[in-house]
This record gives sequence, structure tokens and C-alpha cells, in this order.
Amino acid sequence: MPNPIIKTHRKESVCRDNQIYILSKGLNSGKPQKTAFTNSFVVTFSSKEEAETIYWLIYSLWKADFWHQYLCGSVIPFLRIHEFKKNFIPNLNNMLENMEQHHKQVKALQIIEIKEKQFQESLVLMDQMRSTILAHYFKK
Repeated sequence: MPNPIIKTHRKESVCRDNQIYILSKGLNSGKPQKTAFTNSFVVTFSSKEEAETIYWLIYSLWKADFWHQYLCGSVIPFLRIHEFKKNFIPNLNNMLENMEQHHKQVKALQIIEIKEKQFQESLVLMDQMRSTILAHYFKK
């Protein structure tokens, strides 16, 4: 079982391959990313491969709105590091018990992520085509 180190991210610290950053403020609290957020926790793992595997577990928790129940604050909701630590490790261990299913789900999530990016790129191209057509129409 992984034994991650969870700390509050500091702006001057260096990003490493074996780290995952978790957004701690706003309605997207719990969102993982491989590059640093301004308001985030940093989770450090023993290897890059372990970080990659756990990234998708954290992504699953975020997409399932798991962290919404632990948000505090009335104007800008935030996730406390104590709540994150207390609930992250048990969920991580539960999810890692069935690695075969985890690998299938990670592959499915990766495919969805790729398709989502392709769809976003298509939307941008369609918007550009619309603008071009409308610009040509009004030039006459």
C-alpha cells in the first residue's frame, strides 16, 4: 500500500514527477493535477508510476463529487487538509484492493479524457468556422 506524504503546497517549492497537486479551494476542491495549483495540497509518492496510478483514483473521487461533503466556508468553500488526509488514505486503500478492476477503470477514464479533449478541439474549430462564415457574410 502506498504511503503518500500530504502537505500544503508552497509557491516556491519545486514540482516533481512523483507529486500530484489537489485543489483545496472552490467548488472544484479535490481536483487533481500534475502541475501546481495556487491553492492546493501536494501529495508526494515514492515513484512516478505510483503517482500515475493514484492520480486516477483521486480523479475518480473528484468526478464523483466525493469531497463536496467536506467543504467548509460560505463564500469560497475550501477543503481542510485534516479532512483530506483523514478521508483520502482509507478510500485509497479500499480502491487499491481490487487492482484488476482499477486498471480497467483507469483505461476507460483515459479514453474518455482523450475523447473529451478531441471534442473540445472540434468545438473550437466549429466556432472558428462559424465566425469565418459570418464575417464573410457581413463583408458583402
